[in-house]
Amino acid sequence: MTKYKLEYIWLDGYTPTPNLRGKTLIKEYGSFPSLEELPLWGFDGSSTMQAEGKSSDCVLQPIRVFPDAARKDGVLVLCEVMMPDGTPHPSNKRATILDDEGAWFGFEQEYFLYKDGRPLGFPSDGYPAPQGPYYTGVGFSNVGSIARQIVEEHLDLCLAAGINHEGINAEVAKGQWEFQIFGKGSKKAADEMWMARYLLERLTEKYGVDIEYHCKPLGDTDWNGSGMHANFSTTYLRETGGKAYFEALMAAFEKNCAEHIAVYGPDNHMRLTGKHETQAIDQFSYGIADRGASIRVPHSFAKNDYKGYLEDRRPNSQGDPYQIASQILKTIESVASEKVSAAA
Repeated sequence: MTKYKLEYIWLDGYTPTPNLRGKTLIKEYGSFPSLEELPLWGFDGSSTMQAEGKSSDCVLQPIRVFPDAARKDGVLVLCEVMMPDGTPHPSNKRATILDDEGAWFGFEQEYFLYKDGRPLGFPSDGYPAPQGPYYTGVGFSNVGSIARQIVEEHLDLCLAAGINHEGINAEVAKGQWEFQIFGKGSKKAADEMWMARYLLERLTEKYGVDIEYHCKPLGDTDWNGSGMHANFSTTYLRETGGKAYFEALMAAFEKNCAEHIAVYGPDNHMRLTGKHETQAIDQFSYGIADRGASIRVPHSFAKNDYKGYLEDRRPNSQGDPYQIASQILKTIESVASEKVSAAA
């Protein structure tokens, strides 16, 4: 029997953006444990904005399990938060979102590496040279001395965990990076994004570096903010599509613009200004290869009879991928594909 280190991980009750939490349970197994073998566990919800002190018990229900390459005999256990009676806690967004295995999501997570209150590579006063050479840059003057070490180590941890991590790159601003996560189904894609975030935040502890997810940490300047662009498709979009359906879909996205913005991350008005490759927060647009549109339409989509995937560029780096994916799917499901096809 082996004593496994089970790291139970959950989202707390802070708003508008929840924080990741984790604690370790030691338990013996004959081999790497399956999800079914993992017990329920509890925590003090009064310390995480999820309960009052007079009735503080909350329950952790395991829903995904991953190998933890950073620890000997380590296991990462992603959990939903439940009430003692077994019902989902009000902060548990995963339990209530729309899900569809035919809906594929690819999230592009941008973030800043911060040290001593400023992005890595920024001088103690003022700013470095203007952005331009940093995007996909190489060399000390562009990416510094430890950033690439961090992102490469994070990549390895994600791959070892079985997370569908699809790539990394330095971003437009100095100290800014991006990684991409793909998943089939709202819950699976969002699960893996939250787990990738957890691994990144835990990793940077040993470097004395923080992850800054705020969508516009440098305020009203010419420095880019951070997004979490959501690439999406459904079985119908991939296999049938069509211009009439695409136009009906875009009309639905425009109609539901306020509902999308409400869950696309806090402070998005600071980022969606119409500058720095964004559309203004109170406007909706779409265009082929247009990085300043709300929805970017890839050339491949238009050339393939309006079939494939689309990219919603409005979600920001702080957004909850559970709610983002669910809102996108909700809007898609509001468009009756059969009626659109018949009318066309």
